[in-house]
Amino acid sequence: MTDTVRPGGLEGCGENFFQKGCNPLAQTGRSKLQKQRATLNQQIIKQMRMRAGAENLLKATNNNKVREMVVLELSYVNSNLQLLMEQLEGLNSSVEVYQNSQETANIPLIPLGLKETKEVDFSVPFKDFILEHYSEDGKDFEDEMADLMDLRQACRTPSRSQGGMELLSKYYNHLPLLESRFFSPSRQTGIFFTWYDSFTGVPVCQQNLSLEKASILFNMAALCTQIATRCDRQTAAGLEEAVSSFQQAAGLLSQLREIYTHTPSYDLSPAMLCMLVRMMLAQAQECLFEKSVLRGIRNYFPLLLKMAQEAAQVSETYDQVHQSMIQTPIKDNVPLFWSTMSQVKTQHYRSLAHYFVATALLDHQLSPTDDEDQREKNLSQVYDSLPEGLSPLEILKDGGERRRIGKAHLRRAILGHEEALRVHSLCRHLKKLEVLQQILQASHQRSLLKFSQNNNDDDHFTDYMEAPDIISKTEHRAELELPATAKVKVTDLFWRLGPLSVFSARQRWTAPRTVRLQPVQGELGFTLKGEPPVQVATLEPLGAAARDGLKEGDYIVALGDTACKWMGVSEVMRLLKGVGEEGVDIRVVSMMDSNPAMPAKSATFCGNLPKTYSMICLAYDHDDKSPNTRKVAKKPSFLSWGLKNRLKSASTLSLPTTEPSGTPPWTRAPPPFPSSSSYNDSSLY
Repeated sequence: MTDTVRPGGLEGCGENFFQKGCNPLAQTGRSKLQKQRATLNQQIIKQMRMRAGAENLLKATNNNKVREMVVLELSYVNSNLQLLMEQLEGLNSSVEVYQNSQETANIPLIPLGLKETKEVDFSVPFKDFILEHYSEDGKDFEDEMADLMDLRQACRTPSRSQGGMELLSKYYNHLPLLESRFFSPSRQTGIFFTWYDSFTGVPVCQQNLSLEKASILFNMAALCTQIATRCDRQTAAGLEEAVSSFQQAAGLLSQLREIYTHTPSYDLSPAMLCMLVRMMLAQAQECLFEKSVLRGIRNYFPLLLKMAQEAAQVSETYDQVHQSMIQTPIKDNVPLFWSTMSQVKTQHYRSLAHYFVATALLDHQLSPTDDEDQREKNLSQVYDSLPEGLSPLEILKDGGERRRIGKAHLRRAILGHEEALRVHSLCRHLKKLEVLQQILQASHQRSLLKFSQNNNDDDHFTDYMEAPDIISKTEHRAELELPATAKVKVTDLFWRLGPLSVFSARQRWTAPRTVRLQPVQGELGFTLKGEPPVQVATLEPLGAAARDGLKEGDYIVALGDTACKWMGVSEVMRLLKGVGEEGVDIRVVSMMDSNPAMPAKSATFCGNLPKTYSMICLAYDHDDKSPNTRKVAKKPSFLSWGLKNRLKSASTLSLPTTEPSGTPPWTRAPPPFPSSSSYNDSSLY
């Protein structure tokens, strides 16, 4: 993969890198849903603030009249919150928007919606940190800060394609570099990251980058599910892409569960992520089954039994998903649509399994030309135990028993289809999916027709038996997978600050000081060592450099007007050899012992917890005023920013129309950074 370096050092994929994000104002169904989600999140947080204030007043007052008014107000607020939560559940149930427009013959799949976030202004905290920690002018890095904010803004509306995945991956891979550069374990930056829970709309705010990383990873998984549901499932290639995308979503969610174990957002909790992983794998397994029946199913005894076990496997995976959805605390916030859909699919695919076994038993009699041992083996692998102690061979040879057990399977198929239709009718969101109802009704009618064709009035008193369960089995099991974009390499935006191994937020060093070097008979009086930046290895104690303040272990960061943080020993020595008798000034820094890191405290706001500094951040509404410039300017301190004014120092919504003046940064060469008869589809499926 070839990265193209843009102005400011940010690599992109091809031209117009920042155009990779979708237009947030586009009138597409998906964009409208995300816009509604953002609006609902704002309304929910306002109602939660009102509820928190009312509860505090209720605790503080002893006036009975005031208490009655507050209790009444609380009832209104709680009612409004309930309505908003139901609207948010409706958005999570709007799966038809994400499906392929050509999809008319397959059961809809469930995607995840993207988590919403507030804008973040990195400029003031980063400029202050660069000045205090790196002793450089933060204004020199305004382009890099603007590029970073543009990248984050684009990640809020990624395109539903591999380009969108790459966009999210690039920002996610930049976060560890930013953490090393600016997030010191001994001080807080004053930057608050706010993300909204995708199921409840409750905001969560933290100062460290854990929430930011986890939320971006969640959105990568969500985007994979949206790509999967968009695939054309009437083609083998489309089904393969859908399987791969769902497996990638499961892999990302599993990685999220293993790495970020203490994220306070409900949708990032281990229990919820475990359920989501199961749901993604179940949908991948469903697509694998659809691929196996894409060209229809031959009415062939072993193949029918094989497809019965494949359908039973899909049913079992969805049953596990449903069982995890109805457990506390997941059941309280998972959309009813999801739980009902998983229950409907459990019944539907289990009924298909029984229909396939019934077809195999009723349509195929054992003839002298058939391989008796092979058929016995095929049938024995379908059941754990047979009814009334019958053996598989006895069932195959006895036409009456084969017919009786086949009809028993058809009865279970009919009952299963009826249960699926009943559950389907209980959910108003499922009722909107006409294609689902048509598939369930068609499957039910097919089983009824098959039963009527094999029904005999003389059997009413002899064939009431329970069909045995079918063992689930598959040749292609859905597994966790990580997307190739997870390995996207990025170049440090702030590489000009120096090699990250030395110039990081964890290291402490003295302010740069100037030392005058004047060679004596061509000798400088010291030797150099190490990778960039080079260090003074040995020093003549009585030499001029030592008298002027040079010390062993000093890092050389500049030689005259030339920055040499990224130069090796050979390059620095080449420059030093060109120094004449008049000498040259060099700038050096000395490493200091780092203070013990204080505990990494982070103010977190979630729901209506007591006020913290993050409440100040949440009170700041970025949408109140539209910025008209993206130029980074001076801004008040964080507290005054959150409490008094609502100005932005940089806009992340507009792009520059002209290149910055001066020497273009992309002309500087940044160093590499380690970073028989056949049945068609409609007859049997």
